[in-house]
Amino acid sequence: MKRTVPVLGLVFAAVLALSACGGLGPTASDGDAQTSLVPELAPDQKVSIVFESYNYGLAGAWTDTFDKLLGEFRTKHPNIEVTAQKPQGNSPNPATDTISSIQNQMVAGTPPDVAQLGFSDLDFTINQLGAKPLDSLVGKDAVAANFDGGKHPYAPRARTLADWDGHTYGVPFVFSTPVLYFNASLFTEAGLDPAKPPATWDEVGTAAAAIAETGKGGIYIDCLTKTAKDWCFQSLVRSNGGRVISEDRRNLTFADTPAVEVAALGQRLVESGSMPRLQQKQGYEAFGRGEIGMILETSAVQGTFVSGAKDKWDLRAAPMPAFAGKPVVPTNSGASLHILSNDPAKQRASWELIKFLTSEGAYTTISQGIGYLPLRTGLMNDPAGLQGWAAKNPLLAPNVAQLASMEPWISMPGNNYLQIRDGMMDAVEAAVFQNKDPKSTLGAARDQGAQLMPQQ
Repeated sequence: MKRTVPVLGLVFAAVLALSACGGLGPTASDGDAQTSLVPELAPDQKVSIVFESYNYGLAGAWTDTFDKLLGEFRTKHPNIEVTAQKPQGNSPNPATDTISSIQNQMVAGTPPDVAQLGFSDLDFTINQLGAKPLDSLVGKDAVAANFDGGKHPYAPRARTLADWDGHTYGVPFVFSTPVLYFNASLFTEAGLDPAKPPATWDEVGTAAAAIAETGKGGIYIDCLTKTAKDWCFQSLVRSNGGRVISEDRRNLTFADTPAVEVAALGQRLVESGSMPRLQQKQGYEAFGRGEIGMILETSAVQGTFVSGAKDKWDLRAAPMPAFAGKPVVPTNSGASLHILSNDPAKQRASWELIKFLTSEGAYTTISQGIGYLPLRTGLMNDPAGLQGWAAKNPLLAPNVAQLASMEPWISMPGNNYLQIRDGMMDAVEAAVFQNKDPKSTLGAARDQGAQLMPQQ
């Protein structure tokens, strides 16, 4: 995967990041000796590290799952003390607070040692937060061994999602692709065949209209709200033959025809009464209550759907629908694990934590507890892994299948990347839910975003 690094950034931000994190740490190019890598910990060497995770900040299955995993890690590595914390902030979605939380801790000189950071933040994570190239810390062989080691290796398309300019800066941890969850009971009530879920967006529109006739919501596309960020919107645009940013990362393209058509599709569904006007949390909670027939959503909230449907209605899942005559291009949500510490002992301890959290055992726990994809996909066919659970829980099957054609969630460039991304999604939401003209609204957001792009 080839990605280019923006040439210019804010000097102060770069100096702040590198001074707080101590630079890029040890390096190990192909010709360097192994002595340039961070040393292994001695068996009796005590190390304390701080792990910041937005999943840890969510109540219920998320925090419970992480508490269980960290307890197992401490048993396996009694010399490493891990303090887990959620991002500092007041957002109802802790993932939204992650970057500002880490920046504030950097100013105070106490950034976390290892952090779970979204793929949408990758450019900024590397170029301003000073995330360390893992292959330079522990060696390319060690990074490859983590991906390939054990009985079940990483899915090929997953392992490079946090690569940049020839280095691996993070280990992809948890993510989903867009899944069409649907209420088979409502399908039957509306005279639809739940054995044949919609495979195209035209079919979605027809099914949604039929379900709306029963008095329920037809479809909710979470991808079209600002709160959802832009991972799934990117998938819709790519599946319609477009991109939100050019491949050379120089031009914003989210006002081109493919993206405009995606916003127009959402607007038609809302204006026809097939999609309710709801915010993200309202949307997935309403689906969980059985009040909406279909939802395009991440598997991160699958647990909510399973709990809501239990003994009440029939929950099923299908692949993301296609635009007529075009291949589906699923993109990924989620995050990677990155090392921010400059202390060699803490870096090694952080690497041990990353290896543990991305192990076969950890993914078995994560998939069962939360519903995220097991990136070591062979676990799904392993009797000692997730085979039995997967047989009882077919909801993951479409998600796993989509890994074969997945493309990465692309981060916006520069220090103003959040303003660019959020401006785009503000425009999408305004077009879909406020009946604003899709072309002119997205065009205005693109023009504003272009002023925030890094200078070439």
